[in-house]
Amino acid sequence: MVLPTMSMKTYVAVHNPEKCRQCGWCSEIVACPGADQMICIGCGACVLACPNQALELVEEPRDREVTIEVDGKPATVPERISVKAALAELGYRIGSAPGEAELFAPCGVGACWSCAVEVDGRVRPACVTAIRDGMRINTELPADYVPRRLVLGFMGHETGGVGTPWQVRCSPQPYIEAVCLAAGCNLRCPQCYNWSFTYQGKGDPMTPNEAAVRLTGERETHGVDRMLISGGECTLNRPWLVQFIGEIKKLNPDPQARFHVQTNGSLLTHDYIDELVDAGMTDIGIDLKGLETDTFMRVTGVKDRPLAERYRDSAWEAVRYLAGKYGDRVFIGIGIPYNAQLIPPGEVVRIGERVWDINPLLQVGVLRYRADYRSHISPPSDDEIERIRDILNTEVGLRTVLAWTEYGEIGP
Repeated sequence: MVLPTMSMKTYVAVHNPEKCRQCGWCSEIVACPGADQMICIGCGACVLACPNQALELVEEPRDREVTIEVDGKPATVPERISVKAALAELGYRIGSAPGEAELFAPCGVGACWSCAVEVDGRVRPACVTAIRDGMRINTELPADYVPRRLVLGFMGHETGGVGTPWQVRCSPQPYIEAVCLAAGCNLRCPQCYNWSFTYQGKGDPMTPNEAAVRLTGERETHGVDRMLISGGECTLNRPWLVQFIGEIKKLNPDPQARFHVQTNGSLLTHDYIDELVDAGMTDIGIDLKGLETDTFMRVTGVKDRPLAERYRDSAWEAVRYLAGKYGDRVFIGIGIPYNAQLIPPGEVVRIGERVWDINPLLQVGVLRYRADYRSHISPPSDDEIERIRDILNTEVGLRTVLAWTEYGEIGP
Protein backbone atom coordinates (compact mmCIF):
# COMPACT_ATOMS: atom_id res chain seq x y z
CA MET A 1 0.00 0.00 0.00
CA VAL A 2 1.36 3.43 -0.98
CA LEU A 3 0.54 6.34 1.32
CA PRO A 4 -1.57 8.94 -0.46
CA THR A 5 -0.05 12.31 -1.25
CA MET A 6 -1.69 15.64 -1.92
CA SER A 7 -0.70 18.59 -4.05
CA MET A 8 1.41 20.69 -1.72
CA LYS A 9 3.00 24.11 -1.90
CA THR A 10 6.77 24.07 -1.56
CA TYR A 11 8.96 26.98 -0.55
CA VAL A 12 12.47 28.33 -0.65
CA ALA A 13 14.11 30.98 1.53
CA VAL A 14 15.02 34.10 -0.46
CA HIS A 15 17.53 36.67 0.71
CA ASN A 16 16.79 40.41 0.55
CA PRO A 17 20.15 42.20 0.29
CA GLU A 18 18.58 45.58 1.04
CA LYS A 19 17.58 44.42 4.53
CA CYS A 20 20.67 42.33 5.25
CA ARG A 21 23.15 43.78 7.74
CA GLN A 22 25.77 41.05 7.25
CA CYS A 23 25.34 39.88 10.85
CA GLY A 24 26.09 36.29 9.89
CA TRP A 25 23.41 34.74 12.09
CA CYS A 26 21.81 32.83 9.22
CA SER A 27 25.04 30.86 8.82
CA GLU A 28 26.21 30.84 12.45
CA ILE A 29 23.16 29.74 14.41
CA VAL A 30 20.74 28.18 11.91
CA ALA A 31 20.70 24.40 11.64
CA CYS A 32 20.57 24.32 7.84
CA PRO A 33 22.88 25.37 5.01
CA GLY A 34 21.15 28.76 4.76
CA ALA A 35 19.34 30.50 1.94
CA ASP A 36 21.09 28.81 -0.99
CA GLN A 37 18.15 28.20 -3.31
CA MET A 38 19.82 25.14 -4.83
CA ILE A 39 19.79 23.23 -1.54
CA CYS A 40 17.20 25.06 0.60
CA ILE A 41 14.42 22.78 1.90
CA GLY A 42 12.11 25.65 2.84
CA CYS A 43 12.05 24.75 6.53
CA GLY A 44 11.95 28.44 7.53
CA ALA A 45 14.52 28.23 10.33
CA CYS A 46 16.63 31.01 8.84
CA VAL A 47 13.54 33.17 8.36
CA LEU A 48 12.70 32.81 12.05
CA ALA A 49 16.29 33.51 13.14
CA CYS A 50 17.14 36.58 11.04
CA PRO A 51 17.00 39.67 13.28
CA ASN A 52 16.67 41.99 10.28
CA GLN A 53 13.94 40.02 8.50
CA ALA A 54 16.18 39.82 5.46
CA LEU A 55 14.92 36.34 4.55
CA GLU A 56 11.46 35.24 3.51
CA LEU A 57 9.83 32.08 2.26
CA VAL A 58 8.50 32.25 -1.27
CA GLU A 59 6.66 29.56 -3.16
CA GLU A 60 8.80 27.49 -5.51
CA PRO A 61 7.50 24.30 -7.16
CA ARG A 62 9.79 21.27 -6.98
CA ASP A 63 10.86 19.61 -10.22
CA ARG A 64 10.56 16.03 -9.09
CA GLU A 65 9.38 13.67 -6.37
CA VAL A 66 11.31 11.19 -4.25
CA THR A 67 10.22 7.89 -2.77
CA ILE A 68 10.39 7.42 1.00
CA GLU A 69 9.03 5.00 3.56
CA VAL A 70 7.01 6.21 6.55
CA ASP A 71 6.04 3.83 9.33
CA GLY A 72 6.63 0.91 6.98
CA LYS A 73 4.57 2.29 4.07
CA PRO A 74 6.01 3.67 0.82
CA ALA A 75 5.13 7.18 -0.30
CA THR A 76 6.18 9.81 -2.80
CA VAL A 77 6.77 13.42 -1.78
CA PRO A 78 8.39 16.47 -3.42
CA GLU A 79 12.18 16.70 -3.26
CA ARG A 80 13.94 19.28 -1.06
CA ILE A 81 11.41 19.55 1.75
CA SER A 82 11.73 18.82 5.45
CA VAL A 83 10.64 15.61 7.12
CA LYS A 84 8.02 17.65 8.96
CA ALA A 85 6.62 18.99 5.68
CA ALA A 86 6.63 15.49 4.20
CA LEU A 87 4.69 14.11 7.17
CA ALA A 88 2.18 16.94 6.89
CA GLU A 89 1.81 16.20 3.16
CA LEU A 90 1.07 12.57 4.00
CA GLY A 91 -1.71 13.48 6.40
CA TYR A 92 0.09 13.48 9.75
CA ARG A 93 -1.21 16.29 11.93
CA ILE A 94 1.45 18.79 13.07
CA GLY A 95 0.71 20.73 16.25
CA SER A 96 1.96 23.84 18.05
CA ALA A 97 0.61 22.64 21.38
CA PRO A 98 1.19 19.20 22.92
CA GLY A 99 -1.51 16.56 22.63
CA GLU A 100 -3.30 18.09 19.63
CA ALA A 101 -1.51 16.19 16.86
CA GLU A 102 0.75 13.26 16.04
CA LEU A 103 3.81 15.53 15.82
CA PHE A 104 4.46 18.40 18.25
CA ALA A 105 6.75 20.87 16.48
CA PRO A 106 6.87 24.12 18.48
CA CYS A 107 10.27 25.74 17.85
CA GLY A 108 10.80 25.36 14.11
CA VAL A 109 14.60 25.62 14.29
CA GLY A 110 15.68 22.11 15.27
CA ALA A 111 16.54 23.09 18.84
CA CYS A 112 14.01 21.53 21.18
CA TRP A 113 13.77 18.12 19.47
CA SER A 114 10.09 17.82 20.41
CA CYS A 115 9.41 16.78 16.81
CA ALA A 116 12.07 14.04 16.86
CA VAL A 117 11.48 11.02 14.64
CA GLU A 118 13.66 8.09 13.64
CA VAL A 119 15.31 8.68 10.27
CA ASP A 120 17.32 5.83 8.76
CA GLY A 121 18.01 4.44 12.21
CA ARG A 122 18.97 7.79 13.81
CA VAL A 123 16.73 10.13 15.79
CA ARG A 124 16.54 13.56 14.17
CA PRO A 125 14.36 16.69 14.51
CA ALA A 126 11.74 16.55 11.76
CA CYS A 127 11.51 20.32 11.33
CA VAL A 128 15.00 20.85 9.84
CA THR A 129 15.92 17.41 8.49
CA ALA A 130 15.88 17.17 4.70
CA ILE A 131 14.02 14.45 2.85
CA ARG A 132 16.09 12.27 0.52
CA ASP A 133 15.22 9.51 -1.90
CA GLY A 134 14.95 6.13 -0.17
CA MET A 135 14.68 7.60 3.34
CA ARG A 136 12.98 5.45 5.98
CA ILE A 137 11.07 7.31 8.69
CA ASN A 138 9.49 5.95 11.85
CA THR A 139 7.34 8.39 13.77
CA GLU A 140 7.44 6.16 16.86
CA LEU A 141 10.76 6.57 18.68
CA PRO A 142 12.79 3.53 19.79
CA ALA A 143 11.84 2.14 23.19
CA ASP A 144 15.33 2.85 24.57
CA TYR A 145 15.53 6.41 23.21
CA VAL A 146 16.77 8.97 25.74
CA PRO A 147 15.36 12.44 24.98
CA ARG A 148 17.73 15.13 23.76
CA ARG A 149 17.64 18.84 23.15
CA LEU A 150 20.07 21.67 22.53
CA VAL A 151 21.23 23.29 25.79
CA LEU A 152 23.72 26.17 25.90
CA GLY A 153 24.90 29.06 28.04
CA PHE A 154 26.14 27.19 31.12
CA MET A 155 27.38 29.91 33.46
CA GLY A 156 27.16 31.58 36.83
CA HIS A 157 24.36 34.13 37.04
CA GLU A 158 24.59 37.35 39.05
CA THR A 159 20.93 38.27 39.43
CA GLY A 160 18.79 35.17 38.92
CA GLY A 161 15.40 35.02 37.25
CA VAL A 162 11.75 35.80 37.89
CA GLY A 163 11.49 32.79 40.21
CA THR A 164 14.49 33.77 42.33
CA PRO A 165 13.32 34.94 45.78
CA TRP A 166 14.01 38.58 46.59
CA GLN A 167 15.97 37.67 49.69
CA VAL A 168 18.39 35.65 47.57
CA ARG A 169 18.69 38.40 44.97
CA CYS A 170 20.00 40.72 47.69
CA SER A 171 22.92 38.38 48.35
CA PRO A 172 26.36 40.06 48.29
CA GLN A 173 27.81 37.02 46.51
CA PRO A 174 29.02 37.63 42.92
CA TYR A 175 26.87 34.72 41.67
CA ILE A 176 23.59 33.48 43.08
CA GLU A 177 22.60 30.78 40.58
CA ALA A 178 24.11 28.36 38.10
CA VAL A 179 22.25 28.75 34.81
CA CYS A 180 21.74 26.94 31.53
CA LEU A 181 19.61 27.96 28.56
CA ALA A 182 17.49 25.55 26.53
CA ALA A 183 17.41 26.61 22.87
CA GLY A 184 14.16 26.94 20.97
CA CYS A 185 10.88 28.68 21.79
CA ASN A 186 7.23 28.47 20.80
CA LEU A 187 6.79 32.26 21.01
CA ARG A 188 8.15 34.86 18.58
CA CYS A 189 8.61 37.87 20.85
CA PRO A 190 10.02 40.81 18.83
CA GLN A 191 11.78 42.15 21.92
CA CYS A 192 13.40 38.79 22.82
CA TYR A 193 16.69 39.48 24.59
CA ASN A 194 17.85 35.85 24.39
CA TRP A 195 17.15 35.49 20.69
CA SER A 196 20.59 34.10 19.77
CA PHE A 197 19.77 31.16 22.06
CA THR A 198 16.07 31.05 21.15
CA TYR A 199 16.76 30.49 17.46
CA GLN A 200 20.00 28.53 17.85
CA GLY A 201 19.85 25.28 15.95
CA LYS A 202 23.51 24.36 15.59
CA GLY A 203 25.23 22.26 18.22
CA ASP A 204 25.15 18.83 19.76
CA PRO A 205 21.92 18.04 21.65
CA MET A 206 22.30 16.83 25.22
CA THR A 207 20.63 14.12 27.21
CA PRO A 208 19.08 15.17 30.52
CA ASN A 209 22.01 13.59 32.39
CA GLU A 210 24.63 15.35 30.28
CA ALA A 211 23.04 18.74 30.91
CA ALA A 212 22.56 17.99 34.62
CA VAL A 213 26.25 17.09 34.98
CA ARG A 214 27.26 20.33 33.27
CA LEU A 215 24.98 22.48 35.43
CA THR A 216 26.11 20.71 38.60
CA GLY A 217 29.67 21.55 37.59
CA GLU A 218 28.69 25.22 37.33
CA ARG A 219 27.17 25.02 40.80
CA GLU A 220 30.45 23.70 42.19
CA THR A 221 32.55 26.24 40.29
CA HIS A 222 30.56 29.24 41.48
CA GLY A 223 29.74 28.01 44.98
CA VAL A 224 25.96 28.44 44.74
CA ASP A 225 23.00 26.36 45.86
CA ARG A 226 20.53 27.38 43.18
CA MET A 227 20.37 25.88 39.68
CA LEU A 228 18.23 27.48 36.96
CA ILE A 229 17.12 26.35 33.52
CA SER A 230 15.68 29.00 31.25
CA GLY A 231 15.75 29.64 27.51
CA GLY A 232 14.37 30.07 24.88
CA GLU A 233 11.58 28.05 26.41
CA CYS A 234 12.72 25.14 28.54
CA THR A 235 9.32 23.41 28.77
CA LEU A 236 8.99 22.56 25.07
CA ASN A 237 10.37 19.03 25.35
CA ARG A 238 8.45 17.65 28.32
CA PRO A 239 10.14 14.23 28.68
CA TRP A 240 13.54 15.91 28.52
CA LEU A 241 12.80 18.56 31.16
CA VAL A 242 11.18 16.16 33.63
CA GLN A 243 14.15 13.80 33.35
CA PHE A 244 16.60 16.72 33.60
CA ILE A 245 15.07 17.89 36.89
CA GLY A 246 15.19 14.33 38.22
CA GLU A 247 18.82 13.90 37.15
CA ILE A 248 19.98 17.16 38.66
CA LYS A 249 18.23 16.34 41.92
CA LYS A 250 20.05 12.98 42.06
CA LEU A 251 23.36 14.76 41.49
CA ASN A 252 22.55 17.37 44.17
CA PRO A 253 20.76 15.54 47.01
CA ASP A 254 21.72 18.03 49.73
CA PRO A 255 18.82 19.98 51.30
CA GLN A 256 20.34 23.33 50.28
CA ALA A 257 20.01 22.59 46.56
CA ARG A 258 17.24 24.44 44.72
CA PHE A 259 15.98 23.62 41.23
CA HIS A 260 14.51 26.58 39.41
CA VAL A 261 12.51 26.54 36.14
CA GLN A 262 12.02 29.81 34.22
CA THR A 263 9.17 29.61 31.68
CA ASN A 264 6.50 31.48 29.75
CA GLY A 265 4.02 28.96 31.17
CA SER A 266 2.21 28.51 27.87
CA LEU A 267 2.61 24.73 27.75
CA LEU A 268 2.21 23.89 31.42
CA THR A 269 -0.71 21.64 32.26
CA HIS A 270 -1.68 20.34 35.68
CA ASP A 271 -0.09 16.94 35.08
CA TYR A 272 3.07 18.50 33.64
CA ILE A 273 3.42 20.64 36.76
CA ASP A 274 2.84 17.58 38.94
CA GLU A 275 5.64 15.74 37.13
CA LEU A 276 8.06 18.64 37.56
CA VAL A 277 7.34 18.94 41.27
CA ASP A 278 7.60 15.18 41.77
CA ALA A 279 10.93 15.23 39.91
CA GLY A 280 12.31 17.88 42.25
CA MET A 281 11.43 21.39 41.03
CA THR A 282 11.53 23.77 44.00
CA ASP A 283 11.18 27.19 42.33
CA ILE A 284 9.43 28.47 39.22
CA GLY A 285 9.25 31.82 37.46
CA ILE A 286 6.40 32.40 34.99
CA ASP A 287 6.27 35.38 32.64
CA LEU A 288 2.68 36.42 32.03
CA LYS A 289 2.76 38.13 28.63
CA GLY A 290 -0.59 39.84 28.82
CA LEU A 291 -4.24 39.75 29.83
CA GLU A 292 -5.96 40.79 26.61
CA THR A 293 -5.52 38.64 23.52
CA ASP A 294 -4.35 41.54 21.35
CA THR A 295 -1.71 42.44 23.92
CA PHE A 296 -0.53 38.86 24.21
CA MET A 297 -0.19 38.61 20.44
CA ARG A 298 1.68 41.92 20.25
CA VAL A 299 4.10 40.96 23.03
CA THR A 300 4.71 37.38 21.86
CA GLY A 301 4.53 37.73 18.09
CA VAL A 302 2.07 34.80 17.90
CA LYS A 303 -0.16 35.53 14.90
CA ASP A 304 -2.69 32.71 15.31
CA ARG A 305 -5.39 34.14 17.60
CA PRO A 306 -6.82 30.86 18.96
CA LEU A 307 -3.29 29.58 19.63
CA ALA A 308 -2.37 32.83 21.38
CA GLU A 309 -5.45 32.51 23.60
CA ARG A 310 -4.56 28.92 24.41
CA TYR A 311 -0.99 29.86 25.34
CA ARG A 312 -2.14 32.82 27.46
CA ASP A 313 -4.81 30.85 29.30
CA SER A 314 -2.39 27.98 29.99
CA ALA A 315 0.08 30.34 31.65
CA TRP A 316 -2.57 31.89 33.87
CA GLU A 317 -4.00 28.50 34.80
CA ALA A 318 -0.49 27.29 35.64
CA VAL A 319 -0.11 30.13 38.14
CA ARG A 320 -3.48 29.36 39.72
CA TYR A 321 -2.75 25.66 39.98
CA LEU A 322 0.75 26.12 41.38
CA ALA A 323 -0.41 28.64 43.98
CA GLY A 324 -3.36 26.50 45.01
CA LYS A 325 -1.68 23.11 45.20
CA TYR A 326 2.02 23.82 45.69
CA GLY A 327 2.18 27.26 47.27
CA ASP A 328 3.72 25.82 50.41
CA ARG A 329 6.28 23.65 48.55
CA VAL A 330 7.36 25.63 45.49
CA PHE A 331 8.51 29.25 45.36
CA ILE A 332 6.52 31.07 42.65
CA GLY A 333 7.65 34.26 40.94
CA ILE A 334 5.59 36.17 38.38
CA GLY A 335 7.01 38.36 35.62
CA ILE A 336 4.84 41.16 34.19
CA PRO A 337 6.04 42.91 31.03
CA TYR A 338 6.00 46.66 30.87
CA ASN A 339 6.41 49.00 27.96
CA ALA A 340 3.53 51.31 27.14
CA GLN A 341 4.09 50.70 23.41
CA LEU A 342 3.30 47.01 23.95
CA ILE A 343 0.99 46.87 26.94
CA PRO A 344 -1.10 49.72 28.42
CA PRO A 345 -0.34 50.65 32.05
CA GLY A 346 -3.97 49.95 32.93
CA GLU A 347 -3.64 46.37 31.72
CA VAL A 348 -0.51 45.90 33.83
CA VAL A 349 -2.54 46.99 36.84
CA ARG A 350 -5.32 44.54 35.94
CA ILE A 351 -2.74 41.77 35.64
CA GLY A 352 -1.60 42.69 39.14
CA GLU A 353 -5.18 42.58 40.40
CA ARG A 354 -5.67 39.12 38.95
CA VAL A 355 -2.44 37.95 40.57
CA TRP A 356 -3.68 39.43 43.86
CA ASP A 357 -6.90 37.40 43.50
CA ILE A 358 -4.76 34.26 43.20
CA ASN A 359 -2.41 35.12 46.06
CA PRO A 360 -1.27 38.63 47.10
CA LEU A 361 1.91 37.14 48.59
CA LEU A 362 3.29 35.97 45.24
CA GLN A 363 6.49 37.73 44.24
CA VAL A 364 5.93 39.92 41.17
CA GLY A 365 8.59 41.48 38.98
CA VAL A 366 7.89 44.35 36.58
CA LEU A 367 10.04 43.58 33.55
CA ARG A 368 11.49 46.47 31.55
CA TYR A 369 10.76 45.56 27.93
CA ARG A 370 13.07 47.30 25.49
CA ALA A 371 14.06 47.20 21.84
CA ASP A 372 15.87 44.01 20.94
CA TYR A 373 15.88 41.44 18.17
CA ARG A 374 13.17 42.78 15.78
CA SER A 375 11.69 45.42 18.05
CA HIS A 376 12.05 49.17 17.56
CA ILE A 377 10.30 50.32 20.72
CA SER A 378 11.82 52.85 23.08
CA PRO A 379 12.53 51.54 26.59
CA PRO A 380 10.32 52.80 29.41
CA SER A 381 11.90 55.33 31.72
CA ASP A 382 12.90 54.37 35.24
CA ASP A 383 10.21 56.74 36.52
CA GLU A 384 7.55 54.80 34.59
CA ILE A 385 8.81 51.49 35.94
CA GLU A 386 8.87 52.77 39.51
CA ARG A 387 5.40 54.25 39.16
CA ILE A 388 3.99 50.91 37.97
CA ARG A 389 5.78 49.15 40.81
CA ASP A 390 4.32 51.56 43.38
CA ILE A 391 0.78 51.14 42.01
CA LEU A 392 1.03 47.34 42.16
CA ASN A 393 2.35 47.57 45.69
CA THR A 394 0.32 50.35 47.33
CA GLU A 395 -2.91 50.40 45.30
CA VAL A 396 -3.30 46.80 44.17
CA GLY A 397 -1.87 45.43 47.42
CA LEU A 398 0.74 42.97 46.16
CA ARG A 399 3.19 42.44 48.99
CA THR A 400 6.43 41.80 47.09
CA VAL A 401 6.90 43.81 43.90
CA LEU A 402 10.27 44.16 42.21
CA ALA A 403 11.13 46.34 39.23
CA TRP A 404 13.91 46.13 36.67
CA THR A 405 15.27 49.56 35.72
CA GLU A 406 18.06 50.65 33.41
CA TYR A 407 20.51 50.67 36.28
CA GLY A 408 19.44 47.63 38.20
CA GLU A 409 16.68 46.16 40.28
CA ILE A 410 14.46 47.91 42.80
CA GLY A 411 13.25 45.74 45.63
CA PRO A 412 10.04 45.80 47.63
